[in-house]
Amino acid sequence: MENVHIYIAGDSTVSDCPPNEEPRAGWGQVLHYFFQEHVIIHNYAIGGRSSKSFINEKRLDLILNEIQPNDYLFIQFGHNDQKEDHRKTEPYSSYQAYLSRYIDSAREKNAIPVLITSMHRRTFDENGKIINSLGEYPEAMIALAKEKQVSLIDLWKQSKELYETLGPDDSKTLFIWFEPGEHHNYPNGISDDTHFREEGAIKLAEMIAREMKVTIPHLANHLKF
Repeated sequence: MENVHIYIAGDSTVSDCPPNEEPRAGWGQVLHYFFQEHVIIHNYAIGGRSSKSFINEKRLDLILNEIQPNDYLFIQFGHNDQKEDHRKTEPYSSYQAYLSRYIDSAREKNAIPVLITSMHRRTFDENGKIINSLGEYPEAMIALAKEKQVSLIDLWKQSKELYETLGPDDSKTLFIWFEPGEHHNYPNGISDDTHFREEGAIKLAEMIAREMKVTIPHLANHLKF
């Protein structure tokens, strides 16, 4: 069977993580678990990048130099677009404008763009409900997907449901939460409500795969389930 290629642009919640950060993982690192062997994942996601800085560092250009007609470009940004520095974008103006550059550039190559909303951070209120820490960025992406008729996978919605189902305590098992001495890569302990251990990354990748069956059925044909 002919190979299917998926390219990914994103931040640390998506990226491959080095051995010294194990068991941390981004969903792009484990997405291949759910696809048949002829689906090749090219994960260009890198920590600390926004939709703006990824482009300014010419990282989108690296993808565009390789991507071919009928390949896919998955796009997830938002966490770092909030930062009050050179990465900052505004949800309904510059953020949408930068996302549009990914979409339009992929389409110019006859590739297929797919937008993926950022997953929530593990931010619970006193009633066990997730507080939105992502501002208007997810809604801005959803609106842009409708405007430009781009397939969308809504991790923002799906992750909220997952975290609230697990609850404040059990949801820690998805993230990089360790007591001092519990893991050799984090000897002083860590309480990270943004980044995932492999189990969490796999849960997110599974959500993406299941959403494909509804939103991208032609790609879902290549899943293992």
